[in-house]
Amino acid sequence: MPKVGIIYNDIKPVACRVAGQLREELIARGCEVFMTTSFGGILGYSRPDSPVCHTEIEKLKPEEFEKDIDWAIVLGGDGTVLAAFRQVASLGIPLLTINTGHMGFLTESYVNQWPKVVEHLLAGEYEIEERSMLSIRVLRQDRVLWEALCLNEMVLHREPLTSMCHFEIQIGQHAAVDIAADGVIISTPTGSTAYSLSAGGPVVTPDVPVLQLVPICPHSLASRALVFSDREPVTIIPATPNQMMMVVDGNGGCSVLPEDRVKVARSRYSARFIRLQQPEFFRILREKLGWGLPHIAKPTSVELP
Repeated sequence: MPKVGIIYNDIKPVACRVAGQLREELIARGCEVFMTTSFGGILGYSRPDSPVCHTEIEKLKPEEFEKDIDWAIVLGGDGTVLAAFRQVASLGIPLLTINTGHMGFLTESYVNQWPKVVEHLLAGEYEIEERSMLSIRVLRQDRVLWEALCLNEMVLHREPLTSMCHFEIQIGQHAAVDIAADGVIISTPTGSTAYSLSAGGPVVTPDVPVLQLVPICPHSLASRALVFSDREPVTIIPATPNQMMMVVDGNGGCSVLPEDRVKVARSRYSARFIRLQQPEFFRILREKLGWGLPHIAKPTSVELP
């Protein structure tokens, strides 16, 4: 009997409705079904007066889910996909992502296609694509104040009412560099099409084992995006007297004080995406972001005097 999971966004009525339909269909097909919402993967924010506010990465897994689940279906948008992978990455469960949101850049299929999706999954007609994730930790001396698993990016930026900040950044054993900017982004290849792209970083195909460092509104023309090996851990030291804010995957984070350190490294866990067809990253870029489409100027029909 196949063991399968369903993770859904319980604040979206369509996701809740389809989750129920999926459960009934999978049980009728002889599957043992485990259901949970994506709420457990939402990070939340800590505060300066209560800085230790996190759940250990391995403890985010839903109580109903174990490593022997064959695969799971995610119903939601990109935020739901990010939360779901934080929940199951430590279990190694592959996820088939169905879009019930808007952009759905990380999703594999659309909600009206779920009956066909079930047919392919039960027949074993799929591939698994692994993508790198990041381990993010905020330390004060040797104490871990906050940690998270990250699929897209980590952003460390100034508070709204403070001025431009300085960051001392050390990559691996290389000499530390000083960057003056409104903030910095550390991105995975998956996150290269998210905030990093908006901040001027390059698009990186998911199979390349690299990370990106992208300054946000840098004060120097020399401070530009840097691509480096994902085997190199990163340490960020706030070289400014002001409090900063760290955000992970646009979902949650914590305040970072001058005495804190942010440690970023490739996680030993990966995000395992189920693909119903051979992964074609350029097709997704074209369909979702319009990359590579021809731009042809067409004259309007204006009558000559």
